[in-house]
Amino acid sequence: MERVSGGEGQELTKSCASWSLFTLLFFLIFPLRAEAMTAGQWLERLGPALNMTSYRGVFVYGRGSQMHSLRIVHRYHDGMVQERLVLQDGGSGEIVRKGMEVVCVLPRRGEVRLDQIIPSGPFAEAYAGAGVPMNRWYTAKLEGDGRVAGYPVVVIALTAKDAHRYSHKLWLEKSTGLLVKSQIANPDGKVLEHFQFTSLEITDDIADQEFEIQSRGKEVTMPLDGGRESDERLPVVGGWNLGWHPEGFMAAATPRSGRGQAVAYSDGIAAFSVFVEPEGKVRMPTGVSRIGATTVYMKALAVGDGRYMVTVVGEIPPETARLVAESVRVEDVLALNGESG
Repeated sequence: MERVSGGEGQELTKSCASWSLFTLLFFLIFPLRAEAMTAGQWLERLGPALNMTSYRGVFVYGRGSQMHSLRIVHRYHDGMVQERLVLQDGGSGEIVRKGMEVVCVLPRRGEVRLDQIIPSGPFAEAYAGAGVPMNRWYTAKLEGDGRVAGYPVVVIALTAKDAHRYSHKLWLEKSTGLLVKSQIANPDGKVLEHFQFTSLEITDDIADQEFEIQSRGKEVTMPLDGGRESDERLPVVGGWNLGWHPEGFMAAATPRSGRGQAVAYSDGIAAFSVFVEPEGKVRMPTGVSRIGATTVYMKALAVGDGRYMVTVVGEIPPETARLVAESVRVEDVLALNGESG
């Protein structure tokens, strides 16, 4: 989920974790016929395709009752991922990524914010999924073929095995494995969020000029924090401890959050972030809100004379977000407030 708040931005875009050179060479040297591949083999192609495929196009993204259209150009050039996203309706603004640096041009005050419309699905770090045994948490099944934006695709259903995550359906372009359509559904089968390319050109002929910022507005530049924990330890980060998270979610990239600290978790498909910050002068509303499949749960936490705000945000059910938020324990108020030496 793209998260821009306080005018300064806390989490601007999601990075796709890098896959090993061995995995990339395997698919280049030993390509499998599309009709012979299993659902698991298609999912193994998904992560590399998100980074390595160069393309331009327009996609629509629906979250709850909201619908937006964005234009994207993406390429892998000289070992670096470059990407530019431009809002096509409801306001102005764009995001440009070059390697591990992201520049967000904020739209004018009073217009729709980019954090409200940038999709989590096709560009989420969660979909990289490197090394995560997704079959333990989802049942993967091939559901046939089709076409999206003029390209032949294979359809994969990922059914959640527990109540702590949603089910997904993915449409992957056959020659590259690129995700071109996706849906997130609750246990009743209701689609909560969806993404789909309406026009798409998969091509290596993309010029440098297509990644130049053209919108006017306030620019916020931030690095993308990489890194993924090698196990499922519950870390103590900056003075607080997360006592519980759903089984299968691993600590991934750490979002920046101004004061306070944050940690992101992924199970290879879904992702959520936990923010713990000193409470400001303006008392924030607590409780749960949801737009599509994205849940935001906020909880006030009192520790001694201090008060803190715990925020859980991501593509998980509201009850799961509540359980995560209520498991947060502050261990070191000096570290959390940035007062330690």
